[in-house]
Amino acid sequence: MDAIVMAGGFGQRLGMGEKPCVELLGKPLITYVIDNLRASKNIDRVSEIMIQERYKGEVQVIRTFGGNYVGDMIHAVETSNTAGPVMIIMSDLPLVNPDLIDSVIEKYREEGKPALSVYVPINVCRGTGTRPDTVFNKDGKLIVPAGVNILDSSQIRKEQEDFNLILDNPRLAINVNTVKDLQRRKDLLQCSN
Repeated sequence: MDAIVMAGGFGQRLGMGEKPCVELLGKPLITYVIDNLRASKNIDRVSEIMIQERYKGEVQVIRTFGGNYVGDMIHAVETSNTAGPVMIIMSDLPLVNPDLIDSVIEKYREEGKPALSVYVPINVCRGTGTRPDTVFNKDGKLIVPAGVNILDSSQIRKEQEDFNLILDNPRLAINVNTVKDLQRRKDLLQCSN
């Protein structure tokens, strides 16, 4: 399976430049995601919308128009010449590790639907100190999109039936939107090393 890292966003709440380039323990945020995708046993190729020098041809860089997330995602999928399912992941998820990536892909294959969207319960976000921008009600349970999806690239311009994978995994709730978030992630990464 191929993966596309969505690396747009100016990081206005962070106030430190483009969010994917903001450093966390000496590495840009996006490199955590790319390195974890590359270490996954189920990811064959990684495309993203920014870094080139660090990966010297190992990661395909795709420039988009920056108009909106969905338009950029469609452009990235079509430009990457991906065939079959593709993982779309946000660049500000530094703790989403290879095992978690592989388990999401395995669940996708098991469910057999064209798409899969990953969510975390809102209480998991609260437990990590993350304040979500978007919350959905799924069968009376409040859930938050995790920024990890799998789509059928051949149907990228169509709405796809998807499986809602709800995981109680704090690694999926730990993204970076503010300076406070960045400090919390730094503390978590230092503790886990």
